[in-house]
Amino acid sequence: MPTSRRAFLGASAALLAASCSGTPDALGLRRSVRVAVSWSGQELRAFHSVLDNLGRLDYPVEVVPLGDDISTAFGPRSARRPDLVMLPQPGLVAEHRSDLESMPDDLAGRGRALLWDELLVADGTTYGLPFKTANKSAVWYRPSVLEKAGLEPPTQWSEWLNVNRSLAASGIRPLALAAGDGWVLTDFLENVLLGSSPSTYQALATAAHPRLSEQPAFAAALRLLGTMWSAPGVLAGGVERSLVQQFPDAIVEVFGHRRAAMVLASDFAEPVVRSFAANPGDIAMFTFPPMSPGTAAPVVVGGDVMVLPKPAGDDARDLVRRLAAPAAVDPWIAAGGFLADGRTTGYSPELTRLAKQLVTPTASLQFDLSDRLGRLGDINGLWRVLTGFLVRIGGRGSDVVPDATEAALAELKKVES
Repeated sequence: MPTSRRAFLGASAALLAASCSGTPDALGLRRSVRVAVSWSGQELRAFHSVLDNLGRLDYPVEVVPLGDDISTAFGPRSARRPDLVMLPQPGLVAEHRSDLESMPDDLAGRGRALLWDELLVADGTTYGLPFKTANKSAVWYRPSVLEKAGLEPPTQWSEWLNVNRSLAASGIRPLALAAGDGWVLTDFLENVLLGSSPSTYQALATAAHPRLSEQPAFAAALRLLGTMWSAPGVLAGGVERSLVQQFPDAIVEVFGHRRAAMVLASDFAEPVVRSFAANPGDIAMFTFPPMSPGTAAPVVVGGDVMVLPKPAGDDARDLVRRLAAPAAVDPWIAAGGFLADGRTTGYSPELTRLAKQLVTPTASLQFDLSDRLGRLGDINGLWRVLTGFLVRIGGRGSDVVPDATEAALAELKKVES
């Protein structure tokens, strides 16, 4: 069953709340500000470092890692309910809007790109603030492999297919695919769809009742993706390993075991890449290439946003203000794997490239589509359909792609109904 990156990053993390900063009042009657997060492991430790960097607070802060159950933060109210939620799917802000307080007026417009407004603002009221941004169009690879084969990083989709073919012909598995995490599969498809038909992507992202199965451009994107996944020898370990391989496993496959050349992995993969790299000097990254000459490269964006469940107290609002300060996230940026909205400095060279791509006026930016599709985009929807698609085509050659595409569309139609 597909699981989230939270599961991997959190494998070694504590499951319960952990940290307090600041000082409770003398009678112990002042309530903690409870912050619900989906992070664990390395990400959770980095968030604690951010809290520690805020200095002395007049209230305790309790961090509650909820993993994939983050939506329970909006359940029935109780004394233990979160006061602040770091929501990992900004597309869900609209769904929970009736349960949310507005953001403090002095923060409502802070450094936020227009892209966020579509998700966080309704009728002039701001219901969320970006805390962490993700560029989901990064491909990490070992440059020594390409150099040895006399290849360059691809600058177009067709070049990427050729690079894969050349590597496979040399006995090198080009791609490690973390199909055990369904969101990796949707990220791949979203990049292809955004690159090949940005208008269709936008229409699906904003439709009240999106019908992916009825969009010819969506079917075309599936077929394009199928050309890569179906190529013999392209997947390290074949379909069998890919299906059980989660996000960190795929990274280790490339940089630790060195049994594959590249892996699609967002900016937050950076600490994992560097932790597991057998050769720290053999790390590079290219961004998802344009699908055809003259078109823009796709940039799929994700992130975690701060929202305040009703009723919000003054302490929770104060914490939001402190976390929204530009320097607050410096400790996480220093640890790697963190992009702040609108900021392009202070990162590694690889993340600097990704950060600049997020503010390039001509870039084709869109938010993660599956995050905006509700149940259609989740584990029982698009994740499951793409897993079946991979099983039908993985390594079997392009002849099987048309029938597999039709089967995937038929499955989607059932979910949409």
